[in-house]
Amino acid sequence: MQYPDLNLLVALDILLDEGSVVGAARRMHLSAPAMSRTLARIREATGDPILVRAGRGLVPTPRALELREQVRDLVEQAGGVFRSREVELPSLVREFNIRTNDIFMVCYGGRLVDLVRSQAPNVMLRFVPEIDDDDAMRAGRIDLAVGASARLLPEIKHQGLFMSRFVGLARADHPIFSEMINAERFAAFDQISVSRRGLARGPIDQALEAQGLSRRVVAVSPSFFSAVLALRDTDLILPMPNPVVATCCQLGLALRSFEIPLPLAPVRVHQSWHPRFDNDVAHRWLRTLVKRCCDENPLG
Repeated sequence: MQYPDLNLLVALDILLDEGSVVGAARRMHLSAPAMSRTLARIREATGDPILVRAGRGLVPTPRALELREQVRDLVEQAGGVFRSREVELPSLVREFNIRTNDIFMVCYGGRLVDLVRSQAPNVMLRFVPEIDDDDAMRAGRIDLAVGASARLLPEIKHQGLFMSRFVGLARADHPIFSEMINAERFAAFDQISVSRRGLARGPIDQALEAQGLSRRVVAVSPSFFSAVLALRDTDLILPMPNPVVATCCQLGLALRSFEIPLPLAPVRVHQSWHPRFDNDVAHRWLRTLVKRCCDENPLG
């Protein structure tokens, strides 16, 4: 019985991930001509072009898109056969892509990096913004996602990290503090909204509408900490998760928080991963450190 060359699976996985012969060659430590020859062998084995020219780049064929997840799973399973059930952290060489927002990065990222460096100095953490599609974990582009999204794919594993609730933030001498803050007073001041998708409305607006009120959002920021810096010289107010407020206080910013006088439900922040990593020893170690960071420093 003639067995297929399983090295072609690894090469195909990397080619589909990179979408580039040159990029795949770099990752496999091959020359570009050698990688092109490997692609030719893959094409012959699959009976499909796999990658075709589109302008100055390459795009996957429909058949390649069908194979992408299957190939990634096979490569991961094959690696698991030979991977030790124990991991030597001092000699571990690995990169982890963590999708998260600036809240986790600023509030907990530094502590996480310190823990990783002290235990596994050859491990690199790559924090990526929340702009990728929901299939990123399926495709293997994301190793771990930290956030509050409730729209998880059905097979995705997750673990709760902490609860977050929205509070208001304004400069310390903002006129909103001159009187008791009720819903009408909260809605009377212009506000900043934070949304990576550019949305100006959300649960706060729904809670205001239930009381016959509305607010005026005059700016939308893609991140909480850029919005924080915009508060210092304005009369704007910013609703934001309480971990950010705690960090602002630690940084000594001349800002003051207040309770938003609306019935807003708290938000559960969790870490999520694809089942292919569930028993991966190094991945489990990383998840343990993420949970430890959040447990050690419960901001709020």
